[in-house]
Amino acid sequence: MAGIQHVAVIGAGAMGAGIAQVAAQAGFRVSLFDLAVSQAEQAVQRIADALDKRVARGKLSATERDGTVSRLHCVSQLAEIADADLVIEAIVENLAVKQSLFRDLAAICREDCLLASNTSSISITAIASAVNRPERVVGLHFFNPAPVMKLVEVIRGIATSAQTAQMALDWARQCGKQAVLARSTPGFIVNRIARPFYAEALRALEEQVAEPVQLDYLMRHAGGFNMGPFELMDLIGHDVNYAVTSSVFEACYQDRRYLPSLIQKELVDAGYLGRKTGKGFYDYAEDAPQPALNLLLPGAGASQSSLAARKLGQWLPADHGLLELVANQLTLETKDTNATGATGSAQLAAVTFPAESGPARLEVNGVLLVPTRGESATMLAARFQQPVVTVDYCRDYRLSPVIALAPAAQNTPEQTRQAIAFFQVLGKQVLQLKDYPGMVVWRTVAMLVNETLDLANKGGASLADIDTAMCFGVNYPQGPAAWGCQLGWSAICDTLDGLTAFYGEERYRPSPMLREFAMINKELV
Repeated sequence: MAGIQHVAVIGAGAMGAGIAQVAAQAGFRVSLFDLAVSQAEQAVQRIADALDKRVARGKLSATERDGTVSRLHCVSQLAEIADADLVIEAIVENLAVKQSLFRDLAAICREDCLLASNTSSISITAIASAVNRPERVVGLHFFNPAPVMKLVEVIRGIATSAQTAQMALDWARQCGKQAVLARSTPGFIVNRIARPFYAEALRALEEQVAEPVQLDYLMRHAGGFNMGPFELMDLIGHDVNYAVTSSVFEACYQDRRYLPSLIQKELVDAGYLGRKTGKGFYDYAEDAPQPALNLLLPGAGASQSSLAARKLGQWLPADHGLLELVANQLTLETKDTNATGATGSAQLAAVTFPAESGPARLEVNGVLLVPTRGESATMLAARFQQPVVTVDYCRDYRLSPVIALAPAAQNTPEQTRQAIAFFQVLGKQVLQLKDYPGMVVWRTVAMLVNETLDLANKGGASLADIDTAMCFGVNYPQGPAAWGCQLGWSAICDTLDGLTAFYGEERYRPSPMLREFAMINKELV
């Protein structure tokens, strides 16, 4: 085949129509087929209307619009796509139905025609098993809405040839997409790697660590994610999100890393599916009251002059942001050759930085502030024989308006107030959480990193393609592999080991690749 010129799309629903628009805008002749011919015609009209709006906003020229529409053709019979170079199926997510269609396509289309499925969860290997030349079958997983989302996952089944995969990658890139290559494993890249983003939030809710509105606020502002997990699940729809989790869980032989949540199942059972039904974790009725964040506000704590802090322990890359927050908020001056103090606008009594072994921690008036890892504050207080408050991770401590803290059970209320006041003095809102090892943001990031390395370790996709997929497919602020390298593999591995010991379950087991990276302190090139 000289190259792809004629693209056929099977299914004129939202995804099929979106893919057809992408292909036509990229200059390909497109045939759109649907069992209901009127639905295909309506899809083309919706595309034309959408393009008209872009022209009116100055985002598209009239010539480009006319060219795109002229390349879109509705067909009423599969026989009319016999000369297609690429056929993309975007129909119901049912293996038997897809296999039946692919058998028909294999009989109708040329032997060198690429046959692609837009499935988000069904095995490409299983779909390809229905045709006589499975090496030409590939996955082309677009994200909704296809004209807007930049990512396309190109999925290789066990029989997909290297030539087929490369042609699919090249075609997706010709369409202006960020194309990544993955093997046909459960969830492919995005739907697998993203599981901990939802699972850890749901577990925190199950353990009554905080309310959904607080956890969403924390993940947005401290974690840097565009949306919090609960508002995102409400947007996706709990029926869809729960089904994907259940599918990955079963496909991975009930690996507990993908264990579905009873809380989400209850929402599905109740019909509270999120935005599309008007109720999920949030109530979307016009007159519904907004949930309260209940944050402790900056400057509302103890007297600034009563606070003194000192830095203890070995501070790893993951902890440096917390030190930068303190250092940038204070005017520092040298006290002696071994310690540094602080005076100035924050009016803390002192901040000193003596060298000492052991885990990273700040001591504020006898209370230890410890960047969270895999131990709870209560466990740390027992070890250090001092009051402890753990501090959750922020992607940028200086820019985040909120810091999450969790006090040990041994603390007196006054001791916890000292820790809270320290961050209020530094201009931060404080969210007090239930004591919880790994807390919220740090535990979620650790699990995303671990899932990334586990998929790469098993040959599911390269680390570079996973990072690209998570940034362009779900708008993560940073690729998980690059994030883990920045934070330090040993800190991530120690966290997961601690969580495994705490819970006594395999859910938090570190990937072998993570253990290897932690041992050799590997940097990503």
